[in-house]
Amino acid sequence: MNSHSHSGIGMTSQRTRDRLAQRLQEKGIQDQVVLSVMRTIPRHLFVDEALSSRAYEDTALPIGHGQTISQPYVVASMTEALLAAGPCQKVLEIGTGCGYQTAVLACLVGEVYSIERVAPLLRQARVLLRKLNLYNLHLKVGDGIEGWKSSAPYDGILVAAAAEEIPEGLLMQLGEGGRMIIPVTTANGVQELIRVTRRGSEYHCETLGIVKFVPLVRD
Repeated sequence: MNSHSHSGIGMTSQRTRDRLAQRLQEKGIQDQVVLSVMRTIPRHLFVDEALSSRAYEDTALPIGHGQTISQPYVVASMTEALLAAGPCQKVLEIGTGCGYQTAVLACLVGEVYSIERVAPLLRQARVLLRKLNLYNLHLKVGDGIEGWKSSAPYDGILVAAAAEEIPEGLLMQLGEGGRMIIPVTTANGVQELIRVTRRGSEYHCETLGIVKFVPLVRD
C-alpha cells in the first residue's frame, strides 16, 4: 500500500506544504510571494516516489545522475535574492535538474530559459512542468557555462551549481541592472552564494551566505 501516492494525501497534503513554508519563514525567508509559491508547488512530484515521504523536509534529496533537488530553503533564498531588487521579466536558469526551482521561478517571473546538461533529467522535468501547466518556459540540453546567448540579455540569471569562478560568458548575458545568483567555491573549498548586479560595464558582487551545491561542470 503506497500511502503517499500523488493524490495529495498524507505527506503530500497542503498541510505539509504549509508547514514547510512556516519553517522557511522561521529560517528567515521574508518574501511573502516566494513563500506562497513554495506553499503551492508540489515538491513530492519532483522526487523519486520512494523518497516522497521526505519531500517536504528542508533537505536536499538525490534525483539520480549524481544530481540533487536543492533544499527548499536554498531554493527560496536564491529566489528571494534574485527578486529582491524588483521583478524579473526574463530569467536564465543554469541547471534545470528535476525542474523544482524552474517551477518556482515560472510562477514568479515572465519567462524562464533553463539549461540542463543531463538529457534524461530534462525530459522528466519537461513532463512534470507541463503537468503543472507551466508554459512560460524554454528548456534545452546544453552546457550551462555557455548560457543561452540567442535569448540574452536577461534580467536575472540563477545558477544551481557551484562554479570555480563566475563564468565570463554569463556576465555578458546579464542586462543592465540584471542580477545573477551563483554559488562560487572559494580557495579554501567553501561555497559562497554570490549576487552579482550589473551597472553599465561594472559588476557589483555581494556574498549572501554559505551553501552546498554539486559542481558546475563543463562538457
